[in-house]
Amino acid sequence: MAGDGEQLKVLTALDQAKTQWYHFMAIVIAGMGFFTDAYDLFCISLVSKLLGRIYYTEPNSPSPGTLPPNVSAAVNGVALCGTLAGQLFFGWLGDKLGRKSVYGFTLILMPHPKGVISTLCFFRFWLGFGVGGDYPLSATIMSEYANKKTRGAFIAAVFAMQGFGILFGAIVALVVSSGFRNSYPAPSYQDNPAASLVPDADYVWRIILMFGTIPAALTYYWRMKMPETARYTALIARNAKQAAADMSKVLNSEIEEDLDRAERQASSGSNEWGLFSAQFVRRHGLHLLGTTSTWFLLDIAFYSQNLFQKDIFSKVGWIPPAKTMNAVEEVFRIARAQALIALCGTIPGYWFTVFFIDIIGRFAIQLMGFFMMTVFMIGLAAPYHHWTTAGHHTGFVVMYGFTFFFANFGPNSTTFIVPAEIFPARLRSTCHGISAAAGKAGAIIGAFGFLYAAQDPHKPEAGYSPGIGIRNALFVLAGTNFLGMIMTLLVPESKGLSLEEISKETVDDEEATA
Repeated sequence: MAGDGEQLKVLTALDQAKTQWYHFMAIVIAGMGFFTDAYDLFCISLVSKLLGRIYYTEPNSPSPGTLPPNVSAAVNGVALCGTLAGQLFFGWLGDKLGRKSVYGFTLILMPHPKGVISTLCFFRFWLGFGVGGDYPLSATIMSEYANKKTRGAFIAAVFAMQGFGILFGAIVALVVSSGFRNSYPAPSYQDNPAASLVPDADYVWRIILMFGTIPAALTYYWRMKMPETARYTALIARNAKQAAADMSKVLNSEIEEDLDRAERQASSGSNEWGLFSAQFVRRHGLHLLGTTSTWFLLDIAFYSQNLFQKDIFSKVGWIPPAKTMNAVEEVFRIARAQALIALCGTIPGYWFTVFFIDIIGRFAIQLMGFFMMTVFMIGLAAPYHHWTTAGHHTGFVVMYGFTFFFANFGPNSTTFIVPAEIFPARLRSTCHGISAAAGKAGAIIGAFGFLYAAQDPHKPEAGYSPGIGIRNALFVLAGTNFLGMIMTLLVPESKGLSLEEISKETVDDEEATA
């Protein structure tokens, strides 16, 4: 678009549009994908202890069975590996084929596991692959539909549906486990090892995982009804007339595009540089480093906290020892704890971001979030032995809840939002996918690393090396949050600017790099 600093009329209309019904429809349609994603990714933490009891309890064992560390790592981490692959693939595909063309397909690739561990891992990988596509496509679609005044809030609202997905998973687990737990007594495990497993325990985890199909099925139809975004149609497909026609229907107003200007901009070749070209590195190299590194560091801590909070709560005594309750009772206790954290920490954090991001700005919220997560992680780790003594469990849970609050009123939201705003349209989905994949690489490290690190160094399980213990693991997570705060300095502020102003798509190469 060299030599013509004016936007196309259809893009100006989108940037200046008043908040209306189609914005909320887009939030719900895109957000239900994240609702489903969160349910599917995090519900495994609700049932993994149950899986250990069902498939790894030895006859006449003195204690309930648990998943071996390598199996637990696979069950928890394999979906994240699929998500990483999906983010890269669908992010690239969204820039090649269009946002809408690829969008519905990501829901189809969210199958649900039926079977034992190997089958479970296989299907969770492909589940994650579909989930991965939702990240770059949902963020890009919402950023390209939104007006510039409230764009941050709209993208944050899409991502905030993740919190409701986590809560819904806990509620489903509570309802299902309640139905089975009240049907049987809760005998002492020491009296009868087999009594720990109620007869229908195997159905519990299957029913919980199965419920993730419902929101995906409901959302698919509406995704296929959404028009392609105007920015893809006008700037990448180079059909400004079609973009104007599509958005005229969406905005309920007539938009007449200046076809001469559109033709001049389409014929300009100065902005045809590709990903990782010298021109890209000059304009956006540090931006991409900032978005990838901060998302990577954030997810090490965030996924460690989410996937293994049940283990942390057991260690500090908030959830009773497994041998004191039957398997379904344990699912109920874990779900109740996770629902409380979601209600008091996770969900409020997401919605604080929605309300304040276009006031405070992305940069300030991300910096503050990383700082507060560092503070609270140190607050958990330094007096860890104090928190694990009787009478102080509530204080630990409150502090732990604050780390979730500031993760979501902080970098867990902003790392999702910023990559959808600061890169040029033809590379936006790809760069978001790369940034998100870096985050999932951090999540994989968090899922696999925390599992081994959190093992008691004084009580190694047979065949496995002892870890460094939860206290030291929390110190490590505090360090990653501090590094995230430092790398945030590379991330630009995008509040109040149009997408073309942020990415400098409306200026020529010399002006952009001056």
